[in-house]
Amino acid sequence: MSNKFIPLSVPNLKGRELDYVANAIKAEWVSTSGPYVDEFEARVAEYVGSKGAVSCQNGTSGLHVALLSCGVTKDDEVIVPTLTFIAAVNPVKYIGAEPIFMDCDDSLTIDVDKLKEFCEVECKFLDGKLINSKTNKCIKAIVVVHVFGNMADMEGIMEVAQRYNLKVIEDATEAIGTYYLSGKYNGKYAGTIGDVGVYSFNGNKIITTGGGGMIVSNDEKILNKSKHITTQAKIDELYYIHDEIGYNYRMTNLQAALGLAQLEQLENFIQIKKENYEYYREKISDINGLSILGFKNSIRPNYWFYALFVDKSYLLNRDQIIKYLASEKIQTRPIWGLISDQKPYAGSQTYKIEKARLYLEHVVNIPCSSNLTKEDIDFVIECLKRPEVI
Repeated sequence: MSNKFIPLSVPNLKGRELDYVANAIKAEWVSTSGPYVDEFEARVAEYVGSKGAVSCQNGTSGLHVALLSCGVTKDDEVIVPTLTFIAAVNPVKYIGAEPIFMDCDDSLTIDVDKLKEFCEVECKFLDGKLINSKTNKCIKAIVVVHVFGNMADMEGIMEVAQRYNLKVIEDATEAIGTYYLSGKYNGKYAGTIGDVGVYSFNGNKIITTGGGGMIVSNDEKILNKSKHITTQAKIDELYYIHDEIGYNYRMTNLQAALGLAQLEQLENFIQIKKENYEYYREKISDINGLSILGFKNSIRPNYWFYALFVDKSYLLNRDQIIKYLASEKIQTRPIWGLISDQKPYAGSQTYKIEKARLYLEHVVNIPCSSNLTKEDIDFVIECLKRPEVI
């Protein structure tokens, strides 16, 4: 047993974080405005190639605002994946809209073939609106999640969206830095292809502000609406006049200072995570019953999370591996429980959920921090080579 704890995913704070945060404190500009907020928004927009960016408190608030900015109301339905973190779907319920759960493909992202089939077979397109034949409600949008830094099939999704007049909200909370290398969207970053994209800077993400998120879009109306409702929908700063329900969703200057230093290191983090991913994949390929899920050849992923697939031929199952590695001070986690199985979504509409259940039973996320050492990886691999039932 190692004396060292190997965490799943933790921040790497070895850049100019302390300098920038100290500057914000010295300037006594620590709240929800300030020069670092403006600069961080501008730098993120520049990095991903979007027209603009609006900072927010976290990825979840960003998705809430994205749905509102796309005109989703309580009378609408939204197509969502079942295999993702529940925060991708909860904002649909914040608004009072209803989710329709879709299966995943082998990239763990939304299955476009089933999406097309659902729209063709289970819906009707009337007067420019996609109507769910089961509920007679209008389907307004699709929430697409780029899982673990992979990229969903955006060509297929945008084709469906354009055919049926659907808004596309990209949950790119796990995928900042991922972009296409070929095809129609060659060079386009995750989060910049649909109507609006959202990034997360939670503590376990590839770059972090502790909390925090960012909304990006190439639509000025969406950007303006997002900025407005994240700042309490105030139209008169002096007399506190508000023209709609707004939210206290702005990022602080301290968070933005941290984020700016992190963004400077993002490409280096991606390179490190790529090298570690490839090292893991090569070593684990020699272990019968285990493999590391790949990323699409058409993209440059950010390699955020590494997904270990546990075949039935391996001595341990998913839960046994998690327990065993924990006994060796190695932190892992199962993939998320399917959202359509969760209590708050009992009775929600689903469509042919099959492959998501397979991955739920067989995927374990293993340590993937950008400060992970080769010695750490070697220890994880050695443990996997000599599995023990705990």
